[in-house]
Amino acid sequence: MDVSLFDFDLPEDRIALRPASPRDSARMLVVHADGRLEHAHVRDLPAYLRAGDAMVANDTKVIAARLRGQRLRAAGPAKIEILLYRRLSPSRYSVLARPARKLAVGDRLTFGALEASVAARGDEGQAEIEFAVSGAGLDAAIAAQGEMPLPPYIAGKRKADASDASDYQTAFARAEGSVAAPTAGLHFTPELLARLDARGVARETVTLHVGLGTFLPVTVEDTAAHRMHSEFATLDADAAQRLNAAHDRGGRILAVGTTSLRTLESAASPEGRLQPMHTDTDIFITPGYSFRAVDMLLTNFHLPRSTLFMLVSAFMGLDVMRHAYDTAIAEGYRFYSYGDACLLLGKA
Repeated sequence: MDVSLFDFDLPEDRIALRPASPRDSARMLVVHADGRLEHAHVRDLPAYLRAGDAMVANDTKVIAARLRGQRLRAAGPAKIEILLYRRLSPSRYSVLARPARKLAVGDRLTFGALEASVAARGDEGQAEIEFAVSGAGLDAAIAAQGEMPLPPYIAGKRKADASDASDYQTAFARAEGSVAAPTAGLHFTPELLARLDARGVARETVTLHVGLGTFLPVTVEDTAAHRMHSEFATLDADAAQRLNAAHDRGGRILAVGTTSLRTLESAASPEGRLQPMHTDTDIFITPGYSFRAVDMLLTNFHLPRSTLFMLVSAFMGLDVMRHAYDTAIAEGYRFYSYGDACLLLGKA
């Protein structure tokens, strides 16, 4: 498909720089199966669910993945910034480096007390970095030296601060490994979760460590030419069995966020049965895709021409989602990671 079909104009003042407080006070645009739109708030989510439904959230936790330091060479030190996006071993990460043009294999890097070297170079600013410490020691050093990796549309307007350390983690965050939050999960509070429990909605988690596959821009003109980077995802056997049983009893599966949806769809058989999963996925969902496991989706408002806007357009239909986004912009909804939510109830 032509990527320009997924373009739209978004005023700069619609980009949220801080989350709603409390989190579940964020607005929620409900898109019904027939395309009808309804204005609500995330705290109203239980009203759209019923006993026997199952909600699936991503329990990944964002690490302090942005490191600023120096590249050491005979000609003298130079500033370097890296974004850790995939762990390769206890001591090695794939990274995005800036500036990357002069980076060479063997270069020594320092990030405060943390030392490293360039082990390999890739395309588009990518590299592999070998750290001088490994395992838990490296985890502690990254936490001490790194910054919360706010998306560029926020980081370009303000610096990360102490509040982001909690604001940019979801209520489900447990398994460290992401460089970006699965942002639909940012809307949940203990009070909302208690009300969902009281409603009889089951809760399950998957793990997808958010990396380049989720947030790299689409630079080609045709979706068929876009290559998704793989991301590691897990669905355990017990959760898969419980979700299959919920479907068998007539319950619906609500994916909290596109990362949860992509994990479930990657784990589903052609017949829609979920299987345990513990591997990489590079699933790329565009209009024409036949959904197998997920019935409803709670998600934020996404970037123009992004793989995520393509995914929601596949879920509800491109014309429906273009109308929904036009309405959200006109009604002052807040976009992107700290923005408002959109509840997609599936096609008729």
